Amino acid sequence: MAATVLALLLKVSIAMSQPLSIDFSERLDKLWEFSKPAESAIRFSEELAKHPAGSREALETATQIARTQSLQRQFKEADATLDGVAPLLDKVPVRVRVRYLLERGRTRNSGGDKAASVLLFTEAVTLWNSDTLPGADYYRVDALHMLGIATPPAEQIVWTRKALAAAGASPDPRARGWRASLLNNIGWSYFDAGDPATALTFWQKALPLRQAAGDSEAIRVAKWTIARGYRATGKLDDAERIQKALVVEMEKAKEPDGYVYEELAEIAVARGNKTLAAPWAAKAYELLKDDGYLKANEAARLQRLAELGTGMVKAK
Repeated sequence: MAATVLALLLKVSIAMSQPLSIDFSERLDKLWEFSKPAESAIRFSEELAKHPAGSREALETATQIARTQSLQRQFKEADATLDGVAPLLDKVPVRVRVRYLLERGRTRNSGGDKAASVLLFTEAVTLWNSDTLPGADYYRVDALHMLGIATPPAEQIVWTRKALAAAGASPDPRARGWRASLLNNIGWSYFDAGDPATALTFWQKALPLRQAAGDSEAIRVAKWTIARGYRATGKLDDAERIQKALVVEMEKAKEPDGYVYEELAEIAVARGNKTLAAPWAAKAYELLKDDGYLKANEAARLQRLAELGTGMVKAK
């Protein structure tokens, strides 16, 4: 993939960008389906082929191809794609550099080099005033939100609150649309710090924003997260009610979710009933055992599901 992208970027001499629709960045973002990065990559490759090599459109599209590669943990390929963008950044609007920095930073963060990613995200924030294209606030909030993920735990809430303030103050509806994600992230910061009750209050604030936006997948995630907060605060009946409703919804849509099954297993364990937990854990393990992120970062979690579901000492 990276070689193909490079070839498309460099196959002709650098072309000056033609004036773009002010909506190009937003239109590009609409090609995303983050849960399916491989399918998204196909759409971005098709978009890339529409534009002159070296143009703003081609380079900005390439940054999103790099993101599809990073999401698939193809970090070398993502870096190679971004290496093809880097020499051409002075020829195009600042927006492309901002998006380049965001994707190089995400690649570093996902690859485990958080210190390097923080520098990249910080630089993206500083370029906000230089980005004169419509939608600059959206990418500023994105960079602040990534600092809330990549910085040490003690700093994360500070950065995420800055992102939330920037989103709330923006006249751009897309920038304001970040608020639900940021409330979710603040909640997780409190949760990871051992304060699930406070986390739950932020997650409950995020749900109506998700519902107003109308994204069914995001709404399901928001409900799942609230149920996770209920389990952590001992409200097992409330947690189970939400998760079982999600089972009905996702199975009707033929979109089973291993994380929902995992929660139902853990709720049964919290009630002291490992027998009831076993079938839920088995379903969860089957769906999650090949998840690249979990295998790389939470192998013990997969092992627990395997043991709860089958009694195996070691996951296969």
